[in-house]
Amino acid sequence: MSKSAISILVFGIYLLGVGAVLILAPNFLLSLFAIPETSEVWVRVLGVVAAVLGYYYVEAARHEQTAFFGATVPGRLGVLVCFTAFVVLKMTAPTFVIFGIVDALGALWTGLALRADRRA
Repeated sequence: MSKSAISILVFGIYLLGVGAVLILAPNFLLSLFAIPETSEVWVRVLGVVAAVLGYYYVEAARHEQTAFFGATVPGRLGVLVCFTAFVVLKMTAPTFVIFGIVDALGALWTGLALRADRRA
């Protein structure tokens, strides 16, 4: 498995985990980040979306889908930009930006790994 595939696999597993927690125990995760608890279904819907995306990431990694790997880099960097904007606009707690930081770090890892894979 290439370095970039490993980065995508790890991120996919992270998404599967976040998705599972949002589906099964959303308020546990929300409370960790000082986000108000909710009984609305939207957070569980987001969990399903995260889990499905995680599955796509895992499968893309398993099949060395490098075009997908590259496409995820700007998207995941954009998550940090959007989540930071939500915090600046006082739409959510500052701790929410941690999710964006995780996405951005994963994107940087993938981008650097893609570059290393091309040189190898």
